[in-house]
Amino acid sequence: MNKITAAITGVQGYVPEHVLSNEDLAKIVDTSDEWITTRTGIKERRIMKNGASSDMAAEAVKALLAKTNTDPLDIDLVVLATVTPDYPFPSTANVLCDKTGMTNAWGFDLIAACSGFIYALSTGAQFIETGRYKKVVVVGVDKMTSILDYQDRTTCVIFGDGAGAVLLEPNHDGLGIQDFILRSDGSGREYLVQPAGGSVNPPTHETVENRMHFVKQEGKQVFKFAVTNMAEVSAEIMDKNNLSSEDVDWLVPHQANLRIIDATADRMGLPKEKVMINIQKYGNTTAGTLPLCLWDYEKQLKKGDNLILSAFGGGFTWGAVYLKWAYNS
Repeated sequence: MNKITAAITGVQGYVPEHVLSNEDLAKIVDTSDEWITTRTGIKERRIMKNGASSDMAAEAVKALLAKTNTDPLDIDLVVLATVTPDYPFPSTANVLCDKTGMTNAWGFDLIAACSGFIYALSTGAQFIETGRYKKVVVVGVDKMTSILDYQDRTTCVIFGDGAGAVLLEPNHDGLGIQDFILRSDGSGREYLVQPAGGSVNPPTHETVENRMHFVKQEGKQVFKFAVTNMAEVSAEIMDKNNLSSEDVDWLVPHQANLRIIDATADRMGLPKEKVMINIQKYGNTTAGTLPLCLWDYEKQLKKGDNLILSAFGGGFTWGAVYLKWAYNS
């Protein structure tokens, strides 16, 4: 019997209807379309005005199950990546299972910031590869607007809301996830963090008044680490698997900053036409960026295509996944 690999057999995304353009932001905070575009590549982002992370995830998952003709009762496990859970507990994965009828599944949340989806994908794949489970749903979702300070132009211009989900199933033909490299460095927490709301700084009047429940970022430090580590881990997984730039059909990069994406592609020797980019319309949806890219580009993907998924996130966290696409749309 051939080795079992975990293959993506379906992908679906969801973004809220409301669009917040750079021009709209310029009316709220001291910025401009030119300032945002030249520094990030973002033109607009989607904003969820009402609802929670689980609501966006539920829209993506319900459409995914319908698209793949999958009974929600057949799902064994849900791994959900987010930094904006509905509650501290219960997990958003459990809420999602209830909202979508996946009541035979167990699930858990995984926190790795912008690297959340590749952490979750790698984790979910292990349950398929052991032969224990047949159907695993992996979700990346964040309602970043729930932790954004619209007085802080260094962060509020970057992020948007969105969700994406994939179905993992066993494959015996060598398709699916081939390898992954995951890294972390907790000393990076001082540069990209939500200071309050946890056990270090539980909620108080002071933490609220001092705006400590919002994302805080030292952009120059984060940019420096992201450019280096995201590019290096992408090249490392290519070297480890003897892949040349000609062998790679697509880079699926985290959509945080167009300059970071370009630096990663350059390090891998890839032309722009091999790079998935949708940052201009969604911004940085944190754990949602990679599945939203796969969703946007799904019709261009062919069975057997070599994909490198790469991300860098707060904490710091970073990593890359090498997979062979398993189906033609």
